[in-house]
Amino acid sequence: MRIRRILPRLALALLLVTAAAWAAVYRDEINLATLDAWLGSLGPWAPIGYIVLYGLATVAFVPGTIFALAGGAVFGPLWGSLWNLTGATLGATLTFLIARYVAGDWIARRSGTLLKRLIQGVEAEGWRFVAFVRLVPLFPFNLSNYALGLTRIPLHHYVIATLLCMVPGAVAYTWLGHAGRGALGGEVDAVRYGLLALGLLAAIALLPRLVRRLRGSFT
Repeated sequence: MRIRRILPRLALALLLVTAAAWAAVYRDEINLATLDAWLGSLGPWAPIGYIVLYGLATVAFVPGTIFALAGGAVFGPLWGSLWNLTGATLGATLTFLIARYVAGDWIARRSGTLLKRLIQGVEAEGWRFVAFVRLVPLFPFNLSNYALGLTRIPLHHYVIATLLCMVPGAVAYTWLGHAGRGALGGEVDAVRYGLLALGLLAAIALLPRLVRRLRGSFT
């Protein structure tokens, strides 16, 4: 019985590693021109194909900026923002569930006291911590999805906070992609710095509360 429970998890983990390795090797081929050509071949199914691909790419650690800019360039500012937000939320949810299913129990059994207390501190903040992570662009999006899956934050809190707090970033990058099919590096940096400023405001409101909880757990 134990082997039957472990094998699906091992198979899923192997599939994820393979997908991430493939995405790393062919990263240069995942660009606006390739996406535009592929989506054009889908006709009216292009939005669905784009959302699914965005979600799977997030699982495979493909940088979300590529899709955020491409969504604006291909679909325009309004629909591009909607499809980008939907695809990013789908990918974040998939990775969250994968982390919880594949590694959650294993981490819980083998984690030390320090890690357990840190996780408990994050869990105590719940959706507030998720909102903070989404608003602060210092946290890698793909990696944070897996990390949050190791906690016991309720799925619906995670999804709602992710969806709402990714709106500023999704809209900003989509409009940037729409403004020009080739975005200048300086423009990308400007958007990133703007999001960082927004994230710092969230940090000012959240970090003292989180620090107090963590300090209390260690005393």
